[in-house]
Amino acid sequence: MRSNLAKKGLEKAPHRSLFKALGLTDEEMNRPLIGIVNSKNEIIPGHINLDKIAEAVKAGVRLAGGTPLEFSTIGVCDGIAMNHIGMKYSLGSRELIADSVEIMATAHALDALVFIPNCDKIVPGMLMAAARLDLPAIFISGGPMLAGMVGGHRVSLTQVFEGVGAVSAGTMPLEDLYDLEENACPTCGSCSGMFTANSMNCITEVLGMGLPGNGTIPAVYSERIRLAKQAGMKIMELLEKDIKPSDIMTADAFRNAVCLDMAIGCSTNSVLHLLAIASEAGIKLDLQIFNELSAITPHLCKLSPAGEHHMEDLYRAGGIQAMMNELDKKGLICKNCMTVSGKTVGENIQNHPVLDYEVIRPVDRPYNATGGLAVLFGNLAPEGAVVKKGAVAPEMLIHEGPARVFNSEEEAVEAILGGAIKSGDVIVIRYEGPRGGPGMREMLTPTSAIAGMGLDKEVALITDGRFSGATRGASIGHVSPEAAAGGVIGLIEEGDLIRIDILSNRLDLLVEDKILEQRRSIWVLPEPKIKTGYMKRYAEMVQSASTGAVFRR
Repeated sequence: MRSNLAKKGLEKAPHRSLFKALGLTDEEMNRPLIGIVNSKNEIIPGHINLDKIAEAVKAGVRLAGGTPLEFSTIGVCDGIAMNHIGMKYSLGSRELIADSVEIMATAHALDALVFIPNCDKIVPGMLMAAARLDLPAIFISGGPMLAGMVGGHRVSLTQVFEGVGAVSAGTMPLEDLYDLEENACPTCGSCSGMFTANSMNCITEVLGMGLPGNGTIPAVYSERIRLAKQAGMKIMELLEKDIKPSDIMTADAFRNAVCLDMAIGCSTNSVLHLLAIASEAGIKLDLQIFNELSAITPHLCKLSPAGEHHMEDLYRAGGIQAMMNELDKKGLICKNCMTVSGKTVGENIQNHPVLDYEVIRPVDRPYNATGGLAVLFGNLAPEGAVVKKGAVAPEMLIHEGPARVFNSEEEAVEAILGGAIKSGDVIVIRYEGPRGGPGMREMLTPTSAIAGMGLDKEVALITDGRFSGATRGASIGHVSPEAAAGGVIGLIEEGDLIRIDILSNRLDLLVEDKILEQRRSIWVLPEPKIKTGYMKRYAEMVQSASTGAVFRR
């Protein structure tokens, strides 16, 4: 056992004394030491139930003969951090989470790890740590929130953000917005649409790092407590058989994850995180692969914000295993991949058909023949940009319009809510990338304001920042290279024509090369927006979004 480094031998008597100070008996110390990585805090709605999940996991570990030792990580609620300086710190927290797990697991010589995440950056940060450490590991998330109900219609956080735009446009009374505020988030859990947290929990299941049900069992269901106990027992089996993340997160597993991503229309952030996780796992994954798999993967599921269904509907329709079962009918799933269940993907999905074809479309009757995400290239994004194609109105899949240029999210929001944006405009928000932001803020406020004002079928938005999974419309993010790295997005001037062709995966600035070179010759990098602390160091180390916004090595 790896933990023998800290507990066996004459010279480890002091170490054993410290373990005994925790209340551990000799019998407990003789068992494998299992780290329970719990991201619980009392700020994030998706985390307030994680103490119950952790207790269930620990019960499972003890049932199977291990000794659980719980420790915590930080976490950021992107919804609460949205549209103020706090959002600059969200993506940066992903690297800190991975680093802190590495430190705790290594410093204390733990034998294996059970990860308990929920919400946006915690899931990928923990997956990065699992890949980096390559100790036997399993994930059990806190689960998704149930949808709210207002006026006989189910709603989620998306409608609250969009309600702000509707009130500003005079199309919704303030009391209706308050009704949304009161009812949109009725339970604990990760917000109820196919936003980033749920996208990443579903992807964790597809990668094979979570048991079937990890992504979709609602947070308030007792079934999730039972799943947590199973995860605690299963980690002991993984340790005994020496099944590690490198055995599970293979190139084929990442291919499965990208196919599922396309079929279910995940958040654009899933692209960013898959690139970063693959980097830690030593797997080659680039943006071109997303387009290649999108071209052959049908879009089968539209959850909020792209459609009317929510996570609880996907759960009742058979969940992720049913999605994979349906995709397998087209030969899109690599079935020989190992999973933390101890079974292959093929064994897991064979008895899990789709239970509701209104929620999960059959492969011969998809929403679209191609995937829900697209990566765009062109002179404006030579290294790529990402759009949630499945949430774009058909009339905006091809669009050409004048640039309205803003150097921060705040400037853009002021213009949008002030009525300064007109039909046909292409809003450009720059210096919001990983380095320029710093931290590549999610920008749900401007996109939801546009939608709430009824302009989402008339106005496009492009940025070197990123968007929440709750975003809909022609919102194109992750433009790389970013403005702060000398990207073309930093050379755009007011009124320049921009052409968007999502069907052809193109994003182009219609300005001659010689004019762009003239502009580049006088371009000056703006002063850093944060000059002290962690985010200053982050900005000095991080790369553009096309790498997954990982640190330079």
